[in-house]
Amino acid sequence: MLNKKKIVVGISGGIASYKSASLVSALKKEGAFVQVIMTKNATQFITPLTLQTLSKNKVVVDMFEEDNAEYVGHIHFGQECDLLVIVPATANIIGKAANGIADDMLSSTIIAATVPILFVPSMNEFMYTNPIVQENIKKLSNFGMKFIIPDTGMLACGVSGKGKLPKTENIVNEIKKILKEGK
Repeated sequence: MLNKKKIVVGISGGIASYKSASLVSALKKEGAFVQVIMTKNATQFITPLTLQTLSKNKVVVDMFEEDNAEYVGHIHFGQECDLLVIVPATANIIGKAANGIADDMLSSTIIAATVPILFVPSMNEFMYTNPIVQENIKKLSNFGMKFIIPDTGMLACGVSGKGKLPKTENIVNEIKKILKEGK
C-alpha cells in the first residue's frame, strides 16, 4: 500500500519527537519514500542524523539552507508528495498552521501544501484540552486537515491523561486509510 508513496514526515519539538524514528522506520519498511522536515526545537529531542539514517534522505531543518537550485523547498515538499504527516504535532505547530504562520521550514511547508495533511497531536493533557488548542484543531479540521486523537496514558510530565502519541502502527494505519480515500 505504501510502496513508492512519497511521505513527508514533519517533526515538531515535543518530548515525543524521539518516537518519530519508529514511524520513519515503519514507513520505509512499507516501501515509502520518506522526507523528514524538523523544527529547530525538534532537534533538541532527536538528532537529524538519526532520522537521516532511517529515511535515507537528508533531513531539512533550516529553511535558508536550501541546496537544490531546481526547486524551492517548502513549496516542493508540500506539493510533490502524497501526504504530509506532522508527528508529534505540538500545540505550537498546530497554532502556527491554524493562523497561517509560516516562519520555519515545517510551518511554511504546511501552509504551501496541496496534499492531505495528518496531524498527530502529542502534548500535556492540559495543553491538549485547552480551548485555544481545541479551537485551532477545529479550524484546521474545517479546512480538511486530518487529526488522530491522542492516546490516554502516562505522559512525560508524570501525569496520566490524554495527550500521549498514538502507537506507530495506528499512525501507519491512518496514513494508509487517508491515502486509500484519496484514490
